[in-house]
Amino acid sequence: MNDVKSTSTSRGERQRGRPANTETGELQSKLLDIAEELFAESGYAATSIRKIADAAGVNPALVHYYFGTKRDLLVTVMNRVLEPMAENVAALQEADSLEAFDVARLMFNMLERHPAMPRLIVREVLLSSGEIHAYFAEHFAPRLGGALPGLLGIQQAKGRLNPDLDPGAATLMLLSLCVFPFVARSIAEPFLNVHYDEAGLENYLAQIKLVLNDGMTP
Repeated sequence: MNDVKSTSTSRGERQRGRPANTETGELQSKLLDIAEELFAESGYAATSIRKIADAAGVNPALVHYYFGTKRDLLVTVMNRVLEPMAENVAALQEADSLEAFDVARLMFNMLERHPAMPRLIVREVLLSSGEIHAYFAEHFAPRLGGALPGLLGIQQAKGRLNPDLDPGAATLMLLSLCVFPFVARSIAEPFLNVHYDEAGLENYLAQIKLVLNDGMTP
C-alpha cells in the first residue's frame, strides 16, 4: 500500500494547501494512488474526499481543485489504469500473430502495477449497478474483455488456437486467471502459499503460461 504520511519540507511541515508547481505531478499521482487503494479497500460510498486528502496530508479543497467531484476522481483513477490497457488490447488486435498467453501477460502486467484495481472493479462495477457500472460498461467493457472473444476467434480461424475453444468462455477463464488472484490475496497468500512479491508474481505468471500452453495433465 502507498505511504500515506504527510510530506514535509526543509522549512518544516508544509501547510496543507496547493504545492509548488514542481511538485504538482508527483502529488497528483500520489493522490490517485491513495484514492485507488481507499476506493478498493472501503468502497466508493464510504471513502470521502476528506479521507483521501487526510491520507495524503493535503487540504480537501486541493483534491477538488485537481480532480473535481468524487465521481470525477474515481473516473480519473479508472481511466489512468484502464485506458492504456484498452489501447494495448487494440494493438494486440492488429498483431499478425498472437497467443493466449500474450493476452494474459498484458492483463497481468497492468494488475501487477495496480493491484488494488481488481478489488475496485469488483466493488464498483461487478457488484454494483450504479453510474460507475454504467461508465465502465460504456467506455471500457467493449474495449477490454468485450474485445477479447473476437481477438481469440480471429487467431482460432487462422489455426493458431485450439478449434474446440469457445472464445467467450476462454476470455472469461483468462480474466479469472489474471484478476482473481488480486481479489483473493487475503486468502491466497496465507493459505495457498502464493507470494505477491516480485518473484512470486513472476512465478504465478509462469504458472499461467504452463496451464495455457500445456494444461494440467501430463
